[in-house]
Amino acid sequence: MRALTIWQPWASLIMAGAKPIEWRSHHRCGTVVGQRIVIHAGMRPHERIEIAQLRMALIDEGRKYLAGQRITSPTGLDIPIALELLLRAWADPSVLPLGAGLGTAILGEPKPAGDLGFPVDSDRLEHSNWGWPLSDVEVWPEPVPMRGGRGLWTWPVNEFAGEAA
Repeated sequence: MRALTIWQPWASLIMAGAKPIEWRSHHRCGTVVGQRIVIHAGMRPHERIEIAQLRMALIDEGRKYLAGQRITSPTGLDIPIALELLLRAWADPSVLPLGAGLGTAILGEPKPAGDLGFPVDSDRLEHSNWGWPLSDVEVWPEPVPMRGGRGLWTWPVNEFAGEAA
């Protein structure tokens, strides 16, 4: 099974069902489209300021949505679910495991941001403009500690039994 390492809080937001799209700089994911992949939380710890900034962006997006105003930079997150997780992470950073597989999801066909209804940030034409849809998320009962990798890499553990493959 292939795995994708994602920094926190994004990996946990995927597992919570708040983040249905992973943004990447490319569309190359080989033969794993339509396949189940492991969502792996990288070792990079989040900064509290990142959590605060994301919470503020979500609150602003929610206010604009409720007021019927144009949202120029949508997060693509499910606001209530994301805010709940981020509030818990703010109070207790251990809510966001590091260096571990968190569960699995099915990887959909990557699409350009514009095709998914998101504006393309012209300052970053080579960065995070491909959306990799993730569906049918299955959260593991406990995170499985594992060193990650770049891009799609091979998960060396049976994700259900926790035994070496």
